[in-house]
Amino acid sequence: MDNNKVITLEKEKETLLIPLYGKAMESRKKKPVLTDHKGIEIVSKIDFDFSSLKISRKTNTLMCLRAKLFDNFVKDYLNTYQESTALHLGCGLDSRYNRINNCNVDWYDLDYKEVIEIRAKFFSETEKYHLIPSSVTDMNWLEKVPITKKHYIVIAEGLFMYLREKEIRSLLMAIKNKIGQYTLIFDAYSVFTSKRAKNHPSIKMTGAEIHWGLDDPKKLCYWDSGIKLERQIYFTSNDEIKKLGFGTRLAYKTAHLFPMARNAHRIFVYLV
Repeated sequence: MDNNKVITLEKEKETLLIPLYGKAMESRKKKPVLTDHKGIEIVSKIDFDFSSLKISRKTNTLMCLRAKLFDNFVKDYLNTYQESTALHLGCGLDSRYNRINNCNVDWYDLDYKEVIEIRAKFFSETEKYHLIPSSVTDMNWLEKVPITKKHYIVIAEGLFMYLREKEIRSLLMAIKNKIGQYTLIFDAYSVFTSKRAKNHPSIKMTGAEIHWGLDDPKKLCYWDSGIKLERQIYFTSNDEIKKLGFGTRLAYKTAHLFPMARNAHRIFVYLV
């Protein structure tokens, strides 16, 4: 195609292509866990050998399930709190704003400058939708977030495992100092899983480094007296796995019986 966009990314930035392509692949199924029309469009316009990402069927299912569970929570939150701002950290090329389709929310997608430059080829800023080119650990990006809404939700899907604990802690406190109390949703590996994740084919291919894992979710509550654990969402036990094939459903249900498997990768919701 003449309008293909050639992209060149390194290490952890290249990992954004994995969920992008995974959701596009899932969307082509007859009964997808998640439908991402924008993802299909973007993949069709990128000149890249996606087969080099080595995305296994198991990994793809988990990624799409994760995205769907995040979508469900964010949709419910925004339907409950009409006056809201959403901060989507490490957004990559994800089209969550499109999938959520909420005309009331002020939405901010944030990622590295080179990622946002690519993203700007496919997503246009509006009065409600904004792009912020910045590393999440450079707190200057917070200056671009106005304090105009009553409620704030911070979304960090597939992000915190690439940061160090002190960076996560500083980030959460900086956001709180800027906007006040907010709801945080993120996913995390267990410590054991985080150490093994570096051997995953897709991670090895990109050269990205996993730095952080979480075993006890109460650990974040010790960082600040205002942080409260609201909810844990398990990949191995949720309504969305009903959409999976029989064998996959059985594998997930069996895994839920064992704490190590159940806690290997979870989604957490906190009030910060």
